[in-house]
Amino acid sequence: MIGRDSARDVYRDALPVIIVSLVAGLFAGTVLGSETMRSGIERIPGILILLPAFLATRGGVYGSLRARLGSALHQGLIEPRFDVDDRRLRNAVVASFINGMVVSVFIAAVAFFVLVLRGGSGSLLQLVGIMAVAGFLSAILMLSVLISVLFIGYRHGLDPDNLVGPIVTTLGDVFGVVFLLVAIYLVGLIL
Repeated sequence: MIGRDSARDVYRDALPVIIVSLVAGLFAGTVLGSETMRSGIERIPGILILLPAFLATRGGVYGSLRARLGSALHQGLIEPRFDVDDRRLRNAVVASFINGMVVSVFIAAVAFFVLVLRGGSGSLLQLVGIMAVAGFLSAILMLSVLISVLFIGYRHGLDPDNLVGPIVTTLGDVFGVVFLLVAIYLVGLIL
């Protein structure tokens, strides 16, 4: 039964990753509910407005890279190794990095304008700084882990479509929250 074997393969590949994602998501919630994060949210107006958009876009931006690279692997357009000379791979990674950074800064600007429209006050420079730092750190980590897991899994016979999706979503949440906290601290030291 081809359908049953296919379903078994999907569960075999994805279930361990989903369980790890669940535990990591609980960790992200713990960080988000921590006193340190709460004080950062209270201290900087607009953080709570941009947080959901920031977390959502991590999965979106890097999920599209995952899909692009997974398709390229299946079609034999790229090899499962990081090769700086591979134009397709390099362009996909650079485009995702730029998209992640542009979206991060855009989220900061929108959050600031929503804050102002609601009668609040805040600093556009501070929000942009926080999002630029958090976006940069999350981009570096997301790209590194995504490409590594994608290529290593593919070399071991795992389907990237089953493996990397939950990882990208979880990494976006976990490290998005952690790097947002780090960015709040770092920008707070500068501004």
